[in-house]
Amino acid sequence: MMDVLFEAFDLMKQLLHQVETRKLQPLPIGAAIERLQAIAEGKPAPARSGSTPAAATPEARTTPPATAPSSETADASRSTPAASTPSGNGQAARRDQSTETIRVEVRRLDNLMDLVGELVLGRNRLLQLLSELSTDGDNAELLRELADTTTQIDFITTELQSAVMHTRMVQIGRVFNKFPRLVRDLAREFDKQIELIIEGEETELDKSLIEEISDPLVHLIRNAADHGIEDPETRRARGKSPTGRIRLAASQEGNHIVIEIEDDGAGIDPEKLKAKALEKGLITEKEAAEMSDREALELIFRAGFSTAQRVSKVSGRGVGMDVVKTNITKLNGTISVHSVPGQGTRFTLKLPLTLAIIQSLLVRVGDEAFAIPLHSVIEVVGLEPGTVYTIKGREVIRLRDTVIPLLRVGEMLQVPGWTYHSEHAYAVIVGIAHHRLGLIVDDLIGQKEIVIKPLGNYLKKVPGVAGTTILGDGRVIMILDVGELVRMETQRLRGSEAFQAALVTA
Repeated sequence: MMDVLFEAFDLMKQLLHQVETRKLQPLPIGAAIERLQAIAEGKPAPARSGSTPAAATPEARTTPPATAPSSETADASRSTPAASTPSGNGQAARRDQSTETIRVEVRRLDNLMDLVGELVLGRNRLLQLLSELSTDGDNAELLRELADTTTQIDFITTELQSAVMHTRMVQIGRVFNKFPRLVRDLAREFDKQIELIIEGEETELDKSLIEEISDPLVHLIRNAADHGIEDPETRRARGKSPTGRIRLAASQEGNHIVIEIEDDGAGIDPEKLKAKALEKGLITEKEAAEMSDREALELIFRAGFSTAQRVSKVSGRGVGMDVVKTNITKLNGTISVHSVPGQGTRFTLKLPLTLAIIQSLLVRVGDEAFAIPLHSVIEVVGLEPGTVYTIKGREVIRLRDTVIPLLRVGEMLQVPGWTYHSEHAYAVIVGIAHHRLGLIVDDLIGQKEIVIKPLGNYLKKVPGVAGTTILGDGRVIMILDVGELVRMETQRLRGSEAFQAALVTA
């Protein structure tokens, strides 16, 4: 029945577009009307000629047909080129304007106003204490009151920040709600039976992130429907239900949101990935022999890598997963993959709740201070004499039976006042997915919440730097781009076959 309603909805859009553009053309609506009448009379709807019955079973939380967006994989004859007409431009402008507005609960705005009032009172008290402190000779009591008031200002400011952040939060269901239609169209196109399960759509995320994660999620859903879920005959032969399941779930973990895309399909065979990468010249035979299964799964994120046997609208072009990883990394997030051949695959995305304010670890290198995003920091290790080893000219440390390569921040960024030494320094162990890297710094300053400021057009391409922030004393410091540093070091290590071989045997 849902297929018939969606078909009727698409036909109505085409009719309305013809009326708006005054370009009337005959449309084959007789069959659709016949199926609608059969549904209205309680009879089974006649199947469409030359097509297979729909197999996807969306959740009850699917958006109504009147608001369901058209799938990007739908047939071209059902698309509506409204953007090419003046009225279409007006509609597009209204849509663009609507995306710049968000709905905010009155309760949240009232809470925000109350906090602002408290902040104003605290500020006035602080100014009064400063005025009295400058004229009174006995300052001990005033200093105590000043410290108490400062603590109050700090508390209220933190609450105000949280309240403002909540006004920017929207439910991720705003993105999830378009996927049932997408899955239905993919199931019909591939002649498969697919059930989409949506969980955690009430999870909230910053509006700016909501707008950026839609495309990566679309590709992951397509990937699961095309590469993951098998056709009904194959699933029956393997003892599975003919209906495949794709699970899309969101949850909050601390200051991060975790999104999982999981299917119960064929899974990914690491050996087949290695063979395909060798065929495309992405890795060498020596690298393939030394590569673990977890590293083999990461091959799908290489540019130009594809296991599809044919090129289609959905897959086979060698682009997609590498773009997904790049977009997630730009959002200070991570993506990982876990797969069991014959059982299914799970992609896990971990994103910060907001991009504007983050927790960071402040470190000192030479005469400069740097901020490292705390969500990328795994642990901090003190470097004592004899703890740093050299393998084929590359510095490493052994941490709980794991060999971790080191990168000297002062040397890479040419920091003024930096000197080469390995004693009484620290290694900040950072990680993206399963990659680990130790950043050697001279000292630890502490943990602080910072506001990210962009570098601007002139400095935005500086490697290893994500942005800047301003400290309480007015100093401007750089924020290290952990993802870029790990990528640079991984490429450098990958280019050294001798180091790779020594690293495996270390």
